[in-house]
Amino acid sequence: MRPLISLGREMAFELVEYRELLLRVVIRDLLLRYKQTLMGVGWALFMPLLNTIVFCVVFMRITTIETPVPYPLFAFCGLWVWSFFASALRFSVTSLTSNANLVSKVYFPREILPLSTVAVSFVDFAVGSAVLAALMAWYGLGVGGSLVWLPLVVLVHLVFTVAAALTLAMGNLFYRDVRYLFEILIAVWMFASPVVYPVDRVGGVLGMALQLNPMTAIVDAYRAVLLLNSPPPASLGIAAVVAFAALAAGWALFHRLEFEFAENI
Repeated sequence: MRPLISLGREMAFELVEYRELLLRVVIRDLLLRYKQTLMGVGWALFMPLLNTIVFCVVFMRITTIETPVPYPLFAFCGLWVWSFFASALRFSVTSLTSNANLVSKVYFPREILPLSTVAVSFVDFAVGSAVLAALMAWYGLGVGGSLVWLPLVVLVHLVFTVAAALTLAMGNLFYRDVRYLFEILIAVWMFASPVVYPVDRVGGVLGMALQLNPMTAIVDAYRAVLLLNSPPPASLGIAAVVAFAALAAGWALFHRLEFEFAENI
């Protein structure tokens, strides 16, 4: 088997060669997602805000929870980060099976399809950052020097999302019940991540298990650099290793099985 570095270089060159196709697929998917909707891209803002309101009612009215910043800001930041991850995976699961004609009849790097779903969701993520900035201004919370860590946090987040997207898209092509199992998985995964509560409040074996979740480090890293003006936690380094390893393994397997896609679609 060729070394992973050589394989990665070859795949990178292939994506550069087909960059115009990737851009066209992203634009197509972006237009289709909001076609004939009244709110358009406003849905990218509405859902995290609605979820934030719901969890604010639960954790501020029904019960209380201590957070290092005002809870609405704490919750929205977590939901903003999680929404990108969950949305990208939700659309990537069927990205290959819903483009059967392309996959079976035309040659192009098949990873373009799940990658386009990640790119479209990243546009929503970028739009949602405006709401986070507005909330930070409302609560009088400014950014500091820790903002220099943000590109690294975003990179780890993107790499881990792409790795999961490739794996799910490929899995659903061979086993169609993956998309149904995914809905269960993503719901459990959200509450196993510090999206709406500080995971350090959970002790014992469960707390240790939650700390092993790469999304725990990623969500905490966003809050650290954006809300707390501090460097990302050391656990982000472990999450980065996991993310890049998962991407290398997933991409290698994707290309190894790519020639079987047409037969199974």
